[in-house]
Amino acid sequence: MGVSVVGARDELRGRRQELASLERVLAGARAGGSAVLVLRGEAGIGKTALLDHAARQAVGFHKTSVVGIESEFELAFASLHQLCTPLLGRLGELPGPQREALSVAFGLRQGEAPNRFLVGLAVLNLLAGTARDRPLVCLVDDAQWLDDASRQVLAFVARRLQAEPVALIFAVREPDEDRHLAGLPELTVEGLSEPDARGLLASNLRVPLDPAVRDRIVAEAHGNPMALLQLPRALAPAELAGGFWVPDGRPLASYLENSFYQQFRSLPEDSRRLLLTAAADPTGDVELLRRAAGLQQTPMDAAAPAEAAGLVEFGTRVRFHHPLVRSAVYHRASAQDRRAAHRALAEATEPRLDPDRRAWHRALAATWPDEDVAADLESSAERARSRGGAAAAASFLQRSAELTPDPARRIPRALAAAQAGIDAGGADQAYDMLALAEAGPLDDLQRARLERLRAKLLFAQVRGSDAPRLLLDAARRLAPLDAAIARDALLEAAGAAIFAGRLGEKPGLREVAEAARAGPPPPSPPRSVDIVLDSITSLIIDGYPGSVDALRRALRAVRQEQNSGTAGADRRWLWLACPVTPEPLAPELWDDDAWHELVTRAVHLAREAGTLGVLPMALTYQACFHVHAGDFDTASALIDEATAISAAMDSAPMTYPSLVLSAWRAQESQTMDLVEASVKDVGARGEGRALGLAEYATAVLYNGLGRYDAALAAATRACEYQDLGIYGWALVELIEAAARSGQPETAAAALDQLTARTDASKTAWAAGVAACSRALLSDDQHADALYQEAIGQLGSCRMAMHLARAHLLYGEWLRRHNRRQESREHLRSAYDTFSRIGAAGFAERARRELQATGETVRKRTVSAIAELTGQEAQIARLARDGNTNSEIAAQLFISPRTVEWHLGNVFTKLGVSSRKELRSVLLAPNPAATPA
Repeated sequence: MGVSVVGARDELRGRRQELASLERVLAGARAGGSAVLVLRGEAGIGKTALLDHAARQAVGFHKTSVVGIESEFELAFASLHQLCTPLLGRLGELPGPQREALSVAFGLRQGEAPNRFLVGLAVLNLLAGTARDRPLVCLVDDAQWLDDASRQVLAFVARRLQAEPVALIFAVREPDEDRHLAGLPELTVEGLSEPDARGLLASNLRVPLDPAVRDRIVAEAHGNPMALLQLPRALAPAELAGGFWVPDGRPLASYLENSFYQQFRSLPEDSRRLLLTAAADPTGDVELLRRAAGLQQTPMDAAAPAEAAGLVEFGTRVRFHHPLVRSAVYHRASAQDRRAAHRALAEATEPRLDPDRRAWHRALAATWPDEDVAADLESSAERARSRGGAAAAASFLQRSAELTPDPARRIPRALAAAQAGIDAGGADQAYDMLALAEAGPLDDLQRARLERLRAKLLFAQVRGSDAPRLLLDAARRLAPLDAAIARDALLEAAGAAIFAGRLGEKPGLREVAEAARAGPPPPSPPRSVDIVLDSITSLIIDGYPGSVDALRRALRAVRQEQNSGTAGADRRWLWLACPVTPEPLAPELWDDDAWHELVTRAVHLAREAGTLGVLPMALTYQACFHVHAGDFDTASALIDEATAISAAMDSAPMTYPSLVLSAWRAQESQTMDLVEASVKDVGARGEGRALGLAEYATAVLYNGLGRYDAALAAATRACEYQDLGIYGWALVELIEAAARSGQPETAAAALDQLTARTDASKTAWAAGVAACSRALLSDDQHADALYQEAIGQLGSCRMAMHLARAHLLYGEWLRRHNRRQESREHLRSAYDTFSRIGAAGFAERARRELQATGETVRKRTVSAIAELTGQEAQIARLARDGNTNSEIAAQLFISPRTVEWHLGNVFTKLGVSSRKELRSVLLAPNPAATPA
C-alpha cells in the first residue's frame, strides 16, 4: 500500500463509519467466513489510507497486497502474479490442472493457454489453502488499473468466496468505467465533514495561513484529505499568508498531481532521474532499478532526498507514497526523459527471465519504427496468448504493427492485432488496427481477410444489421484465394443471417445458402465445419424432408468429434448442435438422444477445460434440455450456475432458458417481463430469432393457462418466420391453440407443416408429437388410437413434458366422451407429472379436469429439495450421486471448504446427518430424463 506522510490518526480523522466497515470485514474472516468489500471514491479521498489501516489491524493474519499500475495494464496476469507471489509456496497443494493453469499464467512454465476460470479456481483454492491455519487479508489498491486478466480472475474469486476465512478488500477510483466489481459489497468513501476538514488542515500546517485562503482551501477540497494536505504545499508562501491564491478550475486530481510534481521538481537532478525510472517500472524491483540506474550513471544514494520528501520509500521494494505520485512523476516528464527511463529498464531486464516486460520497455523507448522491437513484441504476443492473455496479446500486436517499418510485415501484424482485439472484446483497438492495415498496400487475400474481420467485428457488436451481407461479401472475395477460410466465412454469414431472422435485410439466409452451394467445395476429407455448412445449405434450399440425411450427417460428425476428444480445434462450432442457438441440429431433427448426449458432453468438456466462454452457454443449453425433459429443478440450478459464472466474469447472461422455464412454470408476470425486456433488447440489436423464441414461450404460457386466444396469437407470430430450432415447437403450440379456439383450418395448415418435418425425422419424439397433434383434429374414430400412439412413442423418449401433455390431452378427450374412469388414469398421470415438475399452468388444467370427473385431488406436498437454495440443491444432488467434496468444488468452481459448509446447511434443512441418509431423502435422478 502507500507510504504515509502523516500519522494514521490524522489520515483517518472523521472515518468512523469506514473503519467500522473494515473491522466487520476483518471480524468476518477471523470468525472463519469470507468477506469482500469494494472501497470506491475519487483520487486522494483516503482509500489507500484505509487499506493501510486494514493491514495494520489484521494482526495474526496472512497478508498480501497489490497496487494496480497503469503502465502494466496490458500485461496479462501481472497484478495477480504480484498478489499471489507470497502464497506460491502452497502451489504444490493445488490439484494438477489448477497448478498447471496458474503456473502457465504466471510464466513459471510453458503450456497451452490456461482458461481464466481454471486460473480463478486455482487462485480461490490457493487463498483457501493459505487461510487454513490463520485468516488471510488481500488488499488491492487502484483496482481500475489491474490488467484485464487479473481483474476478471479477482472478480471471479470475490464472488465465489463463501466459507473461507479470507478478507478481500478492493480500492477503486471513481468514476470507474470498468464494472468487473459491480454487485460486490461496496462502500463509497465520501469527503470529510467541514469540521473534520478544518481540523485535518490545521493539524498539518507549518506556516501561518490567511483565513480567506484557509476557507477557500476547505471549500475547494470538498473534504478530500489528500487535497487538504497537499494543496497548501502547491502554494507559495505569499499565497498562503497573503490571500492572493485564485483557483484556476483544474480538476482536483490535477491539483494533487501538481503538488507532488512541484515536490519532485525541487529534488536534485539525479534524484529526479532515479524517481522517474522507478515510476516507469511497475514491479518495484530494487535490484532492477539499481542496474538501470547504473546504466544511467545515477547513484542509488540519490534516493535519499526523494525519501526525505515523503514521495517514495526504497526498501525491499520501491513503494510510492500514493499512485498520484507515480502518475505525477511519470506523466509530467518529457517524452525524451520517459524513453530514456524505459531504455535503461529494457537494457537492465534479463531477456531470458522476463522477455515480455523487456519487450514492452523497448517499445515504450522506441522513437521510430524498429523491426527488431516489433518482432520482439510479436513474440511476446504469442506468449501472452499462450498464457490466456487475449487483451495483452492484442496490445503487444498493436504496438508491434505500429513499430513495423515494412508494410509487407505491418499489414499481417495489423490484421492479427485486429483479430486479437475482437477476441479480447476491444472494438476500438480492432477498428484502429483495421484502419492501419487498410492503409496498405493490400493484396487480394489480405483485403478479403480485412473485410471478413470488419464484418465479424460488426456482428460481435450488433447481431443482425449488415453483418450477413459483409460476411457474404468477404466469403466471395476469399473463395478464389483460400477455400477453407471462405467456407468458414460462409458459415459465419449463415449464423449472422439466422440470428437476424425476421429482422434481417437482404441478403438473407436463402442468399447465403445459394452462395455456399455455388461456392468452393469442401476439402477432402471435409471438416465438421464443412459438413455443418452443407447441411444448413441443404435445409434452406432443399427443404426439411430433402435435407434430413445431410442434417443427420452433420449431427453425427459433431457427436463423433465431440466424443473423440479432438473437439478443441473446432469447439467454436459445437454450439451449432445445441438448442436455442443459430443451428440447433438435434432439436431440429427431434433427436432427444443426440440432444442429451451433446449438451451433457459439452458441459463435461467445458468443466474439464474450465472454458470461460463455453461453460455458461453449455449450462444454459443443458438447462433447456432439462426443461423439455421435465426436470425443472435441475434446469433452474443450471441457469443459476450459468448466471453466477457470467456475473463473476462480467459477461451478459443468456436469458433464453429462463424465459422458456418461466413460461412452462406459468409465471405470467415474470414471463411477460422477460419477454418485454428480450424484445426491447433484441430489437435494438436486430436479433430477430430471439423474437420467435419469445413468442413461442408466450404461446406455451397461455396454452398452459388455458387462454387459447392469447396462445394462438403468440404462436401465429412465432410461426411467421421459420426460425431454426424454434419453428417446429411453435407449430405444436399453434395446433393446440387453434384447435381449442375453434379454428380447425388454421390448425390443419400448421399440422401439414409439422408432419412434413416429423415424418422425415422418424424419431419417437417426432412421431409422438405428430400423433398427438393429429389427434386434436381427428374424428372420434381415429383420435383414440392416435392419442395412444402418441403416449406410446413419447414414453420411449426423454421428453417428459410432451408425454405429460399427451396424457392431459387424451384425458380431456376421454372425459368429454363420458369415459370418466379411463380419463382419470391419464389426467392423474398428467397432474402428477406437471405438479411434481412445477408446470403450474398445465397442472391446474389437469386438476380441473380431474375434479370434473368427480375425483378429489390432493394437494401435493413440497419436495425436500425445494427447501434448499439453488446452489445447495446442486451440491446435494452431486453429493447424492457419489461425488467427493473436491470433485463437487471443481465442477462448481468453489472451494472444498465451501462445499463442506453448504452440505452442513443441507443436512440441517433436510434433517439428515450423512450422505447415506441424503441419498434416501432426495429423489433419485428424474426418470423422465431417461427413456423407458
